[in-house]
Amino acid sequence: MSHRLPEPEPPSRPEQEPRPKPARARPRPPASPPPEPAETRAPAPGHHHHHDHGGDIPGTLARYARPAVIVTLAIAALFITVGAIMTWPSDDDHPIPLQFQSSDGGPLKIYDATVVSQTRADCSAIDSGAPTADYPVIPTTGGPCIATVLHIDSGPDSGKYAALSIPTNAAQSGSGPGSQAIGTGAPDDPQPGQPSLSVDDEIRVSAMPSHDVGSAPDSSTYAFYDYTRGSPLIFWAVAFVLAVVVVATWRGLRAIIGLAVAFAVLGFFTLPSILDGHNVVLVAIVSAAAILFVVLYLAHGVSLRTSAALVGTLASLVVAGVLSSAAIASLQLTGLSADSTKNLQLYQGTLSLNGLLLAGFVIGTLGVLNDVTITQASATFELAAMPGQTRLGAFRAAMRVGRDHIASTVYTLVFAYAGSALPLLLLFSVAAQPVSSLLTSEEVAIELARAFVGGIALALSVPLTTAVAAALVVPGGKQTT
Repeated sequence: MSHRLPEPEPPSRPEQEPRPKPARARPRPPASPPPEPAETRAPAPGHHHHHDHGGDIPGTLARYARPAVIVTLAIAALFITVGAIMTWPSDDDHPIPLQFQSSDGGPLKIYDATVVSQTRADCSAIDSGAPTADYPVIPTTGGPCIATVLHIDSGPDSGKYAALSIPTNAAQSGSGPGSQAIGTGAPDDPQPGQPSLSVDDEIRVSAMPSHDVGSAPDSSTYAFYDYTRGSPLIFWAVAFVLAVVVVATWRGLRAIIGLAVAFAVLGFFTLPSILDGHNVVLVAIVSAAAILFVVLYLAHGVSLRTSAALVGTLASLVVAGVLSSAAIASLQLTGLSADSTKNLQLYQGTLSLNGLLLAGFVIGTLGVLNDVTITQASATFELAAMPGQTRLGAFRAAMRVGRDHIASTVYTLVFAYAGSALPLLLLFSVAAQPVSSLLTSEEVAIELARAFVGGIALALSVPLTTAVAAALVVPGGKQTT
């Protein structure tokens, strides 16, 4: 039997603690799947008011926001189509108002002319308006009238000459019966209401059938009608288009095209339809909504943010219509204060003057509403794209932008109406009427009502558009524009 000697023990390490065993990692709970977007997350059973983390808009609302916007715009498009069919203008000719008629009952004939010379002469020495083949010879006596010789550039008397007699302030001074003292202005200046012409001025003249004894049956007498503004208008129009296109590039060009379409709608549908006797309010709303569809999508493209702006603008337009009707009724506005409205009533008594006022209110709010709503929709979409953003956070941030926009646009709106009413304000100022009488007069009340209605619609358009845009965004991620 053999004995096995014990193996020597390894030398012990002085004061050395045994090496600890590696600690076993604590098992982690299974990772929860990332939260689904609010548009696709299903509500928990029995819980229909689930809110995302951070006080976001309910997921159910966000999920149905896009279909709701599409259905709303489809209904609006259907309304525009049906309304346009119901109020489509006819091709019937309309009677010409008296102020635009010639003496034979036809339309007023307007031709071009150029001022070739001017001299001072006695008023009785000027055969005013009669066309002659030869250059008219007028005795220069330094009289109180300005003999203005015109070269007729168009019409049946093209190439002939005609002289106009323009009385100056000196012609109404004196001591004779019916004479008046010279008021404001130099004695050599044309009387108030008379044109101030210079050599080489291009003007427009009206041709009226001549009733002078011995004149030809088809002869005409010419009178000053207006200045020719074709070339200056073309210059400013080109400058406007270039400025918009250079700064805004293709989007600016699309905006210009949309503006042309808007004027086409007004000229070829709105005005003829009103003259046909259709409901003025319906025509105005259909026209405004059609213009909004074309202008917004053409200028800003077909996208969710443009659709949000369009829904907000259409809703604000309806609000503006309701408020305009209430303002006209409560202020008892008749529209008879404007000369053009009186002429329209004499021309076609079936026109509703209250309807014309309401239509003017509605169409007048288009520009400012379009500006505010598209800005709010864009701001909401951009703010929602920030990391960690929520719909409610984007809504609140966009509303802060909207409040600043309201504060600045209200000034623009009010001062625009005040500027258009400036001659009227000056007229009331020289009439020495109290301020209360000035503000409550119909002329001023109409402009104030326009500003008030437009301001209310403007203020309401901001939360409406921002709420629609906030429901359409994908918060904290890449936006679907």
